[in-house]
Amino acid sequence: MKFIEVKDLKIEFTKIDESGREVPGKVALDGISLDIEKGSFVAIVGMNGSGKSTLAKCFNGLLAPSSGRVIVDGFDTAEEEHIWDVRKRVGMVFQNPDNQIVSSIVEDDVAFGPENLGVEPKEIRRRVDNALKRVGMYELRDKGAHMLSGGQKQRIAIAGAIAMRPECIVFDEPTAMLDPKGRASVMSIIRDLNAEGITCILITHFMNEAEQADRVIVLKKGKVLCDRTPEALFSDRDMIEKAGLEMPPAIEIRDKAGLPEHLTTAEDIADYIKQSRSGRAADNCSN
Repeated sequence: MKFIEVKDLKIEFTKIDESGREVPGKVALDGISLDIEKGSFVAIVGMNGSGKSTLAKCFNGLLAPSSGRVIVDGFDTAEEEHIWDVRKRVGMVFQNPDNQIVSSIVEDDVAFGPENLGVEPKEIRRRVDNALKRVGMYELRDKGAHMLSGGQKQRIAIAGAIAMRPECIVFDEPTAMLDPKGRASVMSIIRDLNAEGITCILITHFMNEAEQADRVIVLKKGKVLCDRTPEALFSDRDMIEKAGLEMPPAIEIRDKAGLPEHLTTAEDIADYIKQSRSGRAADNCSN
C-alpha cells in the first residue's frame, strides 16, 4: 500500500540578484518520482548536495514543491488546510537534537508535541511514558535535557516523534553527530520501530546503516540515480562509484574474503563463518 507518493517533484530555491530582485536559483530536486510503501524501511543516500535532506523535508511539508506533488496518505503537502494532517502522520528527527529540544526537562520536551495537538493530559502522560520506555530513557525523565549526552539527546528527539503517534518517521541523518555506540543505539531503535509497523525513512551517509533498510534510493544532483534492494546495490561496484559513495565495511571484508554476494551485513558474514566452521567441525568428527 502506497503511503507517500512523490510525482515529478521539483524544488528550486530563489536568490536575490544585484538589483535586489528575486530570481531562480539552485535546483535542489529535479523531477523526482517515487513511492514509499506503508510499513517499509527505506534509506536515502547520496553525496553532499545530492538533495537527500531537501527531499526529507518534503515528506512532511516543511518544504512545498516548486512543481510536482507530494501526497501523504491521500493529503497533498502543498495544501495548507491539510498540512497538520500530513504532520500528524509523518514525524521528523533531525541531525542535531539540540535543534529539536524545546524544554529544559526531558519529559516536558517529549510532551511538547502532543500538547500542541490538543491531546488530553492523561493521554499525554501515557504517551510520554511509553515513548521514553521505548527509547530506554524513562529513568532520566526528570533530568535536565542539557545534562544529556549527544546520543541521549537524540533518543529524546526520537521519543518526541514517537509521542506524536505518527505512521511514519523521517530520520534526517540522525547519527551524524554520534559516536559508534550512539549510532548503533539509534539504529536499533529505528529497526524496532519499523518492526512494530511504523514506516521509517532514513537519510544517511553511512552505508552500513543503509544496508539495514529494505530498500535504498540513491540520489545524485537532485535526481534518482537508482532504487534497489541493499543486496542489489552493494553488489554493483560501478553504481557505487558512479554515485560517489563508499562500500560498507562489511561488503569490503566479504569481497576480499571471497564470500557469497548475498551476505551484506556484518551479522550475515559472522553467521556464515560460524556455520561454515560448524560444518567443517562436523565433517572432521564424522571422518
